[in-house]
Amino acid sequence: MLRKSIELLKIEAAQTGKGTLKRSLGAVNLVAIGVGVIIGAGLFSLTGIAAANNAGPAVTLSFIIAAVGCAFSALCYAEFAAMVPVSGSAYTYAYATLGELFAWIIGWDLVLEYSVGAATVGISWSQYLVKFLDKFNIHIPPQLVQSPFESVTLQDGTVVSGIVNLPAILIIFLITAIIIRGTKSSAIFNVVVVTLKVGVVIAFIGLGWQYIDPGNYQPYIPNNTGTFGEYGWSGILRGAGVVFFVFIGFDIVATMAQETKNPQRNMPIGILGSLLVCTILFILFGYVMTGLANYTEFKDSAAPVAIAIAHTPYQWLGVAVILAILIGYTSVILVDLLGQSRVFYSMSKDGLLPQVFSKLHPKYNTPSKSNLVLCLFISLFAGFVPISVVGEMTSIGTLLAFVMVCLGILILRKQQPDVERPFKTPFVPLVPVLGIITCLIMMFSLPLDTWIRLIVWLLIGFGIYYFYGKKNSRLRNQQKQEIVNPNSITDK
Repeated sequence: MLRKSIELLKIEAAQTGKGTLKRSLGAVNLVAIGVGVIIGAGLFSLTGIAAANNAGPAVTLSFIIAAVGCAFSALCYAEFAAMVPVSGSAYTYAYATLGELFAWIIGWDLVLEYSVGAATVGISWSQYLVKFLDKFNIHIPPQLVQSPFESVTLQDGTVVSGIVNLPAILIIFLITAIIIRGTKSSAIFNVVVVTLKVGVVIAFIGLGWQYIDPGNYQPYIPNNTGTFGEYGWSGILRGAGVVFFVFIGFDIVATMAQETKNPQRNMPIGILGSLLVCTILFILFGYVMTGLANYTEFKDSAAPVAIAIAHTPYQWLGVAVILAILIGYTSVILVDLLGQSRVFYSMSKDGLLPQVFSKLHPKYNTPSKSNLVLCLFISLFAGFVPISVVGEMTSIGTLLAFVMVCLGILILRKQQPDVERPFKTPFVPLVPVLGIITCLIMMFSLPLDTWIRLIVWLLIGFGIYYFYGKKNSRLRNQQKQEIVNPNSITDK
């Protein structure tokens, strides 16, 4: 099986200067990037759904269980990121442990996650922008916030067809422009929006705490209805499955490895630190939310936080929450686009994709052409395809990547036990095995159409690999050259 050696990856990681990504990120930047993508609009909706339908006030326990499940994978990511600080995340790790074909599968899988995710979040961002501006009597023509395949009914009963979702396109272009100017600029922008977003979450916790009604916590674990997953301890576990997807995103930190200063130290801090910060905020958020309103009030509600805020005198918090969702979506788009371009960068450097995806801007040292290609592709989806077709950002790609990373730790510990590991995953093989089991359970709990979409996408990817990637693989061609001329000096 064709694998990339750890030694070769370390050589790539040590390269600096022209034609390489600039190392400009510190531990704080990495934590902010992780928090930026983890805290999205899902926190403001999934918390209420899990409380109302599954766990009741014990949704806080669901958050803890979900965080522990994520921690198994996060610890494995941290070992790889410190040992092999190269862009590409799970794609690169799979290349070193499972081989080129598995690396391609993961890389192509991450393309689906990041691209479809960015387009979907862009469309949702547009919808929340309309709601936010409406509160200030600023109204965007409905034709300019809907795709051509959608229609909207006005207050007078008139039905108008959409032309283009202009705000969704504009936010994709705006974030791309920020990314092209450099990772440091993107990181600074991300720190600003994350600070504002976290500020709203903390404001909700701090202001809402004094209006908590202890009676809403009785009973803390509602009695099971007789159906698995509806309250009781099974409900807490089912709730953990629901809120698990709120945590997904820390893996994108690993795509920034080649742009990180002192990655052996800072990558584990970024990955584990962002997960820890979000876990604490999520537990407190869920506690306050279920304390302000009885969990039954969140049933069938698309805006459970608004229900909780109605039990306080701070009605302005409703506007602030919409603003936080807008900011949250903005940072998610930023990190999705960053992660996507860095995976493409690594795949292109390996010859599996055209060189345009690894060409760096002469001034900013960023894969600007790749950013522009992705911007055009994703903005077309965001502007002209309905959100029902684009679909919600699937988590199956991330979970598959988690499985591969945990499996990679097990394989590499056996194959190369003496490789220097600045950070070591504790309790191996227990932690990786638990990570694999947890992620597989989550994957098999996803609906059939998600699996069908994944399989179709992977089949397209296999076609591209066999007709282009396999023929142009840099590592494969080097090995062929060595076989033909064993005394030749290859470019390693």
